[in-house]
Amino acid sequence: MPRRQIRATGAAEAALRAALRTLRTELGVPDGFPPDVLAEAERAAREPTLPDRGATVDATDIPLFTIDPPTSTDLDQAMHLSRRPHGYRVRYAIADVAAFVVPGAALDAEAHRRVTTLYFPDGKTPLHPPVLSEGAASLLPGGTRPAVLWTIDLDADGSPTATDVRRALVRSRAKLDYEGVQQQIDAGTAEEPLALLGDIGLLREQREVDRGGISLDVPEQEIVERAAPDGTRAHGGTYELVYRAPLPAEGWNAQISLLTGMTAAELMLAHGTGTGTGSGTGSGSGILRTLPAAPDGAVARLRRTAHALRIDWPHHVSYARLIRSLDPHRPHHAAFLQECTTLLRGAGYTSFRDGTVPDITTHAAVAAPYTHCTAPLRRLVDRYASELSLAAAVGTAPPEWVLAALDELPARMAEGTRRAGRAERGCVDIVEAALLKDRVGELFDATVVDVQEREPGVETVQLETPAVVARIESGNGTTLPLGERLRVRLTRADPGTAKVLFAPA
Repeated sequence: MPRRQIRATGAAEAALRAALRTLRTELGVPDGFPPDVLAEAERAAREPTLPDRGATVDATDIPLFTIDPPTSTDLDQAMHLSRRPHGYRVRYAIADVAAFVVPGAALDAEAHRRVTTLYFPDGKTPLHPPVLSEGAASLLPGGTRPAVLWTIDLDADGSPTATDVRRALVRSRAKLDYEGVQQQIDAGTAEEPLALLGDIGLLREQREVDRGGISLDVPEQEIVERAAPDGTRAHGGTYELVYRAPLPAEGWNAQISLLTGMTAAELMLAHGTGTGTGSGTGSGSGILRTLPAAPDGAVARLRRTAHALRIDWPHHVSYARLIRSLDPHRPHHAAFLQECTTLLRGAGYTSFRDGTVPDITTHAAVAAPYTHCTAPLRRLVDRYASELSLAAAVGTAPPEWVLAALDELPARMAEGTRRAGRAERGCVDIVEAALLKDRVGELFDATVVDVQEREPGVETVQLETPAVVARIESGNGTTLPLGERLRVRLTRADPGTAKVLFAPA
């Protein structure tokens, strides 16, 4: 979808910044790190502790590279891809946060309080102090870093055939960004380790379709800071909202992370049931990212929605395959994809220990067991998943500090994830209201993208330009048709309450 943007006036920008401060206060976002946490992080950055030092291998000869947004410096993952006689090898290095965080100490306690990195238009609130998350623990190019190194062999169809995970010292060679990667692959100029991202990514996407997995390609609202004419950041910061559809390279990169999370989950479950290659005691522990299957009638409701939007969905075509055939740039398709997100609600974390495997072990959207283990610099649970995976790979018990946290970790992650979601949605709402503050009464072109069955007359519309998604009230209790294109009038835009409201013109 083309980039469409709106800019804040000086008054609107002042209102925006005030509203962001209020949002931080409401969410209980800390202003900074306590002195003892910063001091501990500084010491750890100078002298990291490598657990199981004797088992740490030197993998600095592997020419790893990272792929992230161009301004990112908290780099959790680095990869190297290669061909094998009958398939491929994926080597995926994950930042080893346990080398810097002492269990039970101040830095660990602060991470448990924060749970996730929170992102705001005017800066982020990191999970760990920047000296670690953007320095000593980050897989920045040119420096030797401790990592949890996954080696996953795939056959010619992209299915795993062998797995190894161990602690290692690694050295990234290059920091790449998505647009540059996409350009190199499209132009055929990428060297083989990078070019294979497209090959393996496409194979893994096909495996996802085959198992009934779902990846929704829904254009998202993104807050960006407008640059000054000379390319620097604008004085005082001016924000824009844009619609952004992910590049294919982002999807391929996500497939590598997804593959690793699925492999880690299978390791934990195999150790837990005694079917793994380790001790086989059935005394394993783990933590999974789970999502129950959609409730009865949910897919049938989507079929009715597809019919209303004039989307052809033959009965012999699965839901997963239909999703892959849609074009998010088409308004009716985008509206349907937005409705599909309802099937992804309800994801959570499920822990188990002593071989007692939970009833639900799969993530319905992944259509397989899955865990979060590839972003430990930004998400608390991933540090624990790495430790559980390392233990399961060799059939031993995880460290005691991991076991001690397992029971309360799902609830803590749920709380932190809710706060991150509220921060993300709150920021978008505030920016929308601030940027539209002086445009009340104006007309806009929009599409109805969500209909509330329990609240007739209150729907959600997506403006064609600017990049705004907000509520619309018909005023007479009449439900607007999903996918309907119409002219709407802005009736309210209040940064103080983060409210934007439209009415049919």
